[in-house]
Amino acid sequence: MIEEIPSSTSSDDSYIAFVRRSWQRNLTTARLLTGDPHRAEELLQDCLVKLYQRWRRVSRFDDPQAYLYRMLVNGNLSRWRRGSRELLVAESPERAAPQTQPHLPDEALRTALLTLSPRQRAVVVLRHYADLSEKETAAALKCSVGAVKAHQHRALARLRDLLSETHMNLERVIR
Repeated sequence: MIEEIPSSTSSDDSYIAFVRRSWQRNLTTARLLTGDPHRAEELLQDCLVKLYQRWRRVSRFDDPQAYLYRMLVNGNLSRWRRGSRELLVAESPERAAPQTQPHLPDEALRTALLTLSPRQRAVVVLRHYADLSEKETAAALKCSVGAVKAHQHRALARLRDLLSETHMNLERVIR
């Protein structure tokens, strides 16, 4: 006689609820980190697979959202370090059917974000898009609060310079 395996446990249910609740926000965070919607979805899916494998421990002892932010940043940095950089273009050769995109900052800001180093971009995205505190951002990036402040200072100065060229008000865009 073959014994039926339950299709879902309470741990699986909590994981599914977490993914559903935070999918759009995490996808947008990944897109801001990578600068490309396809790479962002791939990065998020890879991180969610890894998170599922560690879900019982993470959900019990850590903050799952902070853990996922750290995975997204580290995954993006690892890809960047491997040198798999591609030339991003404004228009793709083929147009896919329009999809509903989560609210993203202005195109000028997304372009400016791509000029920052991956670490600076991660700090700006986590601090100003994900609304993490300096302490939470430092924990997500496994660095000191002072390093977060330094990266943020340099990144915002660079963004102000870049965006002032297009006569954009940075404070209005970032918050």
